[in-house]
Amino acid sequence: VQLQASGGGLVQAGDSLRLSCAASGLTFNPRQAAWFRQAPGKEREFVAAIRWNGGHLFYSDSVKGRFTISRDNARRTVFLQMNNLNVEDTATYYCAASNGILSSIRDDRTYYGWGHGTQVTVSS
Repeated sequence: VQLQASGGGLVQAGDSLRLSCAASGLTFNPRQAAWFRQAPGKEREFVAAIRWNGGHLFYSDSVKGRFTISRDNARRTVFLQMNNLNVEDTATYYCAASNGILSSIRDDRTYYGWGHGTQVTVSS
């Protein structure tokens, strides 16, 4: 299984973007799917996650209230709606899936299916 992110681009501060993440492979039924991001020179950080069945949502403090994660189970697709973007949101965004326990939902070591990511650049 691989999850490929798309929808990134160059935007101005205050703009919005919607990222998509499509899962390939024969079967896809994780416990959760998530978005992570990595800025140049920084470690990859958790952004948002969604439980695949039940739809419970989790966000990092830095994006709470601005970003919304959602999924379409039938299309095996995860979305990230990003509003009111700021320069600090500039990064490569990745999506991945996990079968880990709830307490590890923010731990990228428990995720699989990492694709190439999509670049989001926010100018001031």
